[in-house]
Amino acid sequence: MTPAASSRPRIGASLSVRLLLLTLAFFMLSEVLILVPSVAMFRRDYLRMVLGEAHLAALALEATPNNEVSPGLAKKLLQRVGAHGIVLHRLDNTTLMLDSPMPPKVDATYDLRNAMLPMLVADAARALTDSGDRVLRVLDISPKEKGVVVEALLDEAPVRAAILKYAERVLTVSMITSLIASVLLYFCLQWLVVRRMRRLTQSMTAFRDNPEDAAILVPIGAPDEIGLAQHELARMQRTVLAALRQNERLVALGTTVTKISHDLKNILSTVRLMSDGLAGINVPEVKRVLPSLIAAIDRAVALCVGTLGYTREGAAPLNIKDFPLQPLVMELAPVVENGAEGDPHRLIDNVPPDLAVRADRDQLFRVLLNLSRNAVEAGANCVIISAHNGDRLVMIDVADDGPGLAPKARDNLFRPFAGSARPGGMGLGLAIAREILRAHGGDITLGRSGADGTLFQLSLPA
Repeated sequence: MTPAASSRPRIGASLSVRLLLLTLAFFMLSEVLILVPSVAMFRRDYLRMVLGEAHLAALALEATPNNEVSPGLAKKLLQRVGAHGIVLHRLDNTTLMLDSPMPPKVDATYDLRNAMLPMLVADAARALTDSGDRVLRVLDISPKEKGVVVEALLDEAPVRAAILKYAERVLTVSMITSLIASVLLYFCLQWLVVRRMRRLTQSMTAFRDNPEDAAILVPIGAPDEIGLAQHELARMQRTVLAALRQNERLVALGTTVTKISHDLKNILSTVRLMSDGLAGINVPEVKRVLPSLIAAIDRAVALCVGTLGYTREGAAPLNIKDFPLQPLVMELAPVVENGAEGDPHRLIDNVPPDLAVRADRDQLFRVLLNLSRNAVEAGANCVIISAHNGDRLVMIDVADDGPGLAPKARDNLFRPFAGSARPGGMGLGLAIAREILRAHGGDITLGRSGADGTLFQLSLPA
């Protein structure tokens, strides 16, 4: 399956098809909501029209001396109107009446003079649902003459037929209008939205499958929401592609550094053994420089080991157990101060004797040693380690009186090969420290750094 085919949805799941169906449904629903009151108003207007014809038919009575017509003429007039009887009530209290010899029984009376819309809707619904042919007595002000009330006896069947015919016309026009509007909306949506969204999807799919060779999306169209999405996708693709290329270079560099560090560690181990042999030489100059030489070799070996440890895939397995923190900190002092006579560096242990932590002892020792050595090598004369219980956490503070971190180091802190806290460093110590603490479920943050010293804050689950 090609990326273009996989990014094209099924016909039933297409956005434009679903919108077409929804538009049809909403149009029909709106027409139904409009149809109900319009049918009620049509019924009222139809009855008023019949009453107007009834008024004209009743005026034939005025042409006779006694306001009466022959039964044959009365029947013709009533048939023309479609009524069984007509009564005109004038303002002078005179009445004109035109009726059949045997008027039928009235089943319902409707006075349109004060009829409100809810009542008209209910009457129209009754007319459509009642299958019988009722006889209606209808009253209203005559549309032909103000102040004249017209009353007529009408069969409901013709009224129902007229209403149904009107409703059929309205529904037919509504369906045609809805279909035309929906089709137009479908093609507009295809042109303005679906086509451009499909292009976005195809670009994302192609970039996902082969980011190195996929073409960067070129935004086209109006600067609307989809145009903005195109610009952001193109920017994201360029960023991801640059990150992938940089990652390839870093992988190659990491492989090279790993090989060099491994070989260099072996060489330095040999040099360290040879340096131990110099300890038995009773030469003042050798005795004076030997501690510094051994310390430098140890630092180089530690750097190689740290580099190899960081490039190893995955974090080292942890041996979690409970232990008091103060003895571990006391073990740091001789290592940090190198045991040199007259060494001005001091490590101050302010950890409460009864404070215990739950962690990997060797890994925590490695973290604290890294931070302490970094401080000493950066120029600090004193390193203070303190700890206290927090909210479900054990907080460990490592403070020093050094010159503080450089701005570049603060900006790239905890980033390997970029966030070194001391000149000449590679930035692996802090990156490894954060990795170890996060593997425990804790973290390390920079509390402060300035001319009066630096503070790192460590947290471990209690």
